[in-house]
Amino acid sequence: MPTFIKKSLFIQVLFALIVGVIIGVIVPDLGLDLKPLGDGFIKLIKMIVAPIVFCVVVLGIYGAGNLKKVGRVGGKTILYFEVVTTVALALGLLMAFVLKPGVGMNINTQTLDGTSMATYVERTKSLHSVSDYLLNIIPSTVVDAFAQGDILQVLLIALLFGAGMSMICESAKPVADLLESLSQILFRIMGMIIKLAPLGVLGAIAYTTAKYGVASLKQLGMLVLVFYISCISFIVVILGLILKLVGFNIFKLIGYLREELLIVLGTASSDAVLPQIMRKLTQLGIKESTVGLVIPTGYSFNLDGFSIYLSLAVVFIAQATNTPLSMHDLGLILLVSLLTSKGAHGIPGSAIVILAATLSAIPAIPAIGLVLILSIDWFVGIARALTNLIGNCAATVVIAVWERDIDRVQAQKMLDAVSIKDLR
Repeated sequence: MPTFIKKSLFIQVLFALIVGVIIGVIVPDLGLDLKPLGDGFIKLIKMIVAPIVFCVVVLGIYGAGNLKKVGRVGGKTILYFEVVTTVALALGLLMAFVLKPGVGMNINTQTLDGTSMATYVERTKSLHSVSDYLLNIIPSTVVDAFAQGDILQVLLIALLFGAGMSMICESAKPVADLLESLSQILFRIMGMIIKLAPLGVLGAIAYTTAKYGVASLKQLGMLVLVFYISCISFIVVILGLILKLVGFNIFKLIGYLREELLIVLGTASSDAVLPQIMRKLTQLGIKESTVGLVIPTGYSFNLDGFSIYLSLAVVFIAQATNTPLSMHDLGLILLVSLLTSKGAHGIPGSAIVILAATLSAIPAIPAIGLVLILSIDWFVGIARALTNLIGNCAATVVIAVWERDIDRVQAQKMLDAVSIKDLR
């Protein structure tokens, strides 16, 4: 293997993507057999995400030394997330009505087979109300939260633990030292796992290409195309403008995160890079306390790509089934989506589950229409995960600027260093 490939994880992952597609097309049976590589890589990452998030958040709160500041950062974070998520939902609605991806399909709902929807509908039972969602944030036990790997539950425990440590100040220093050492060990382990990313991406891409085929994008291709256009528009225009207002460039930030974004591209999962993203944002000059609060919270509350897809898909189903939508229906879609989108992270088949939960609250649109988009969920999942991740990283930079928790000189130096030379 050439030296420049050995030195760059970015090149390794890119190489794995290309090889995975080739294997999936030319030797599909082998591509299907490589699925365990992708699954194994994701499982290794998820195995260590919860304890890393716990350590980073607890140390961040304890290191801040001021619970009022933690509360202030948390409040600004939630406010930012709600505003940007609403913009994302509105963008999905706008793109659906302007580009009309479902118009002309003329689907008769009586001909759709709902058998494949049974599993997803069953999972919506835990999302019936806001109170159910809020209660689900509280784990049965502390151990259960870590065992299930529920990031939002782990975040709640970490917030409480960090607050408790801050209250006893110096008495908690031995615990803080222990957690600091533990976090260093966990990050070293993560470093070893990340080196396996090319294999994970190879397995995931080879399997997906072999199973669905390159030509599978032609099916419902208009919806896929509109969604990708929407995500690119959101990242470049909306996030680009937000970052410009605080003095940063969206393209430089994307370049800085290129390795992590490529891993997400290959695995369609932002979970795969959560710890690595937190480390890189800290290296960018952002305080650990801000990174530790914003990023984990964003994984459940700031799903920009998912929000775009949620409103876009709902209107697509209405268009495909010739269901007329009134202004009242559109307002209901926006309101319900704001609530249901917050429960997406950590649920198997989350996109379909949350869509089912959303449609159950909008009787005008036939929920059976979800069958139409099952086959393309993986393809749109790539853009969803990428947009979610970029949105959360942008949010961290913005909140850090508001709180003056970022070393601008360090950040600009790191971002300006991103160039073609770094790929060698």
